[in-house]
Formats: sequence, structure tokens, C-alpha cells
Amino acid sequence: MESLEFRGKVLIEALPYIQKFHGNVMVIKLGGHAMVNEKALDSVVKDIMLLHYVGIKTVVVHGGGPEISEKMEKLGKKPEFIAGLRITDSETMEIVEMVLDGIVNSKIVATFTRHGGKAVGLSGRDGMMILARKKSPEKVMMKGEEMHVDLGYVGEVERVNPEVLNLLLDRGFIPVISPIAIDRNGARLNLNADAVAGDLSVAIRARRLIMLTDVPGLLDDPSDEKSLISRISVNELERLVEEGRISGGMIPKVNACITAIKGGVERAHIINGSMSRSILLELFTDKGVGTMVEP
Repeated sequence: MESLEFRGKVLIEALPYIQKFHGNVMVIKLGGHAMVNEKALDSVVKDIMLLHYVGIKTVVVHGGGPEISEKMEKLGKKPEFIAGLRITDSETMEIVEMVLDGIVNSKIVATFTRHGGKAVGLSGRDGMMILARKKSPEKVMMKGEEMHVDLGYVGEVERVNPEVLNLLLDRGFIPVISPIAIDRNGARLNLNADAVAGDLSVAIRARRLIMLTDVPGLLDDPSDEKSLISRISVNELERLVEEGRISGGMIPKVNACITAIKGGVERAHIINGSMSRSILLELFTDKGVGTMVEP
């Protein structure tokens, strides 16, 4: 009996949030365990389908770094990184496209289809959705000297045209986007998926940006998962970045949240995508389960 009562309380707790978010847009960045484990991906997709059926429009953005590196190694090409960014020559760019569009994007769309979702696979170059520019050479220290390294076909967002997304969302489709874009000359560029999610959330005036990763959220002590920061203002978050307290793969996620909030997105969330029902618990409960970034 207590179990049934508890379930009822959970549903009632969710009601005001469902009412609040109905008809709004959310951008969800898939990453971490949810990208490589079929069971975790299946769970995340079910969460997104529930959002869809309670009237929340969702745009899904994904990367695929580990899958790209795995495919490169199978083809006899060694992955190279500078400052966390993949050096992308023309041959690597072909592999990136093959993996992101042909394998990862297709797998995510197929998972949505299996659960009755009308998902549409796209890349940033479709409909000129994302216009990008080539990143400037990266400054690195090598043997005590500062050098500039050309990253190749690596880009950053210059402009987002949300027209295609709005058309799809208005007709009940779920866009699933890979971070490949084109520049003004039509050249293909590989973009950071976290940055794409942040810029897209601003362009389509999303209510929320949700970043899925493999940790509970932003930790005050990276070695202690109990030190979760549940709420943080964008100003406090920028201070942590300036002090060097954000590191590794968390840096692009945090920067995407800052971009989103400063661009008008109401809240941004960093949550553990491998935790069952994490999206629903973060959005529809008073306490949440991850880190919420506020203006």
C-alpha cells in the first residue's frame, strides 16, 4: 500500500512541471554511457518519448568520439588530439561522417522508431542548419616552445538557422542531429557536439538544455560523487572555470551551459545519462538528480 501511495505522490509532484513545460522545446545532448550501451540508450530514449507524449518538443544532439576512434584504429589510422580536439585531415573527416551519420545517428533514430517515435536523422549541414567556420590553429607547448597546430577540418559554430528544426518540431517529429556542418565555401567541418547543443538551444529558444554525461553532475570535489553541486548560477560557474576548477571533458559541457543561459535559455542541466530515469527525475521532481545552472 505504501508503495502505491509513494507512486501516487511522485505522479502528483510531476504534474506542475508537466504543465509548466507543455508546448516548450528542450535540447538534449546524448553523451557518455548512453551512447555506447544499448540498454542505457534505450532507457534515455524512453524518457524522451515520455517528454514527447506529455507535449514537450525535443531536439537530440549527439557526438560519437569513442566510436570514431575505434573505427579509425580498425582502418589502421591512429587518432591524434591537441587540447582535447581531434586533428581531422580529409581521410579522418570521411571516417567522422561515416560514423556519426551512418552508424551513430542511424542507431539512435532506430531506437526511437522501436518505441514509436517519429525521429528524423540530420546533420548540421542539412538545410544549412549550422554554418561553421574553421577553427584557428591551436596554441600548444611542445618541447618548451609555443607552437600553432592546424586541426584540419575542425570547426566552430558561426550561425544557426533553426527553420528546418521548427518545421519538424511543429509536425511532431524528433530531430536527431550529428555535429557536422559546412562553411561558407561548402566544406564539411567536424564540430564539438556539446557546443552545438548550446548554440542550438539558443537559436530555437529552448526552455531547457540537458547535457547527459557519465557523472552525477558538477562535483565540488571531482573525486567525491557525494559533493554534487545541485544548483549554481551562471556567474558562479564562470568563476569556477576562470579558477581552473573545471577540467577535462566537463569544460565543453559547462561552456555549452553558459552559452545557453546567456542566450536566454531558462535553465541548463548536467546529469548522469547512465542513471535510470535521470531525465524525468531531474525535470519532474523538486530535488532533481543532477546540477541545474541558473541565470
